Order: sequence, then structure tokens, then C-alpha cells
Amino acid sequence: MGNPVVHFEIVGKDAAALKKFYKSAFDWQIGESGSGAGAQNYALVRPNGGTGIDGGIGDMGGYEGSEGHVTFYVGVTDINAALKKVEDLGGRRIFGPDPVPGGPTIALFADPEDNTVGLVEV
Repeated sequence: MGNPVVHFEIVGKDAAALKKFYKSAFDWQIGESGSGAGAQNYALVRPNGGTGIDGGIGDMGGYEGSEGHVTFYVGVTDINAALKKVEDLGGRRIFGPDPVPGGPTIALFADPEDNTVGLVEV
């Protein structure tokens, strides 16, 4: 069985504007802002439809040199092994692994075409 997509993330320069946009566009429930694992003003997002995956919206905070990203996170049982495999296949590590306060360990990598993808240890 493959590894599932378990989380999405929308990170940019203005978290408040992004939250307002996505709440209005899709009627998502957006929690209180916090910080952790590099992002600031980060809030968890829950779709109201009862299906789909949860996510997060925040601003760039600790992601120095990045303009932002929209990405998905793949659940893996061993984040270090997954990062090594990604690197062996031509990807590159961007961030982490880093434990989210009170949450899982996450990492970001770029695929061979420089698309940002996340990993979360499950």
C-alpha cells in the first residue's frame, strides 16, 4: 500500500488575507493562529463538507528566501528514510525534519522539477 496524502498547506506573505480568501471561497473552518515549524500566524483548516483532508494556512515567518508555497504532505512511517530516498532519487531537502510543537515531525523537499512537497511522520 502506498503512502497517503494526509495534510495540505498554503503559506504566503499575508496569512490574514489568505485565511479570509479561502474561508470566503470555500467556507472552510479556520482555527486560531499560532506558530511552529517555521511558519507564523499559522492556523489549522478544516473543510466543512465532512470529506477531504485537513490543512493549514500561514505566512512565511521562518521560511527564509521563499515566496510561499501550496503543497501537500505525504504520511510516512520513517521521515529520515523517506528524505534519504527522495534525495537518492534526485530530490532535495528544503526543511526539516522538525517536530511541530504538540504535533508530528514534518519536512519539506523539492522534487526533481523543484515542486515543494511535504512529509509528515505518522
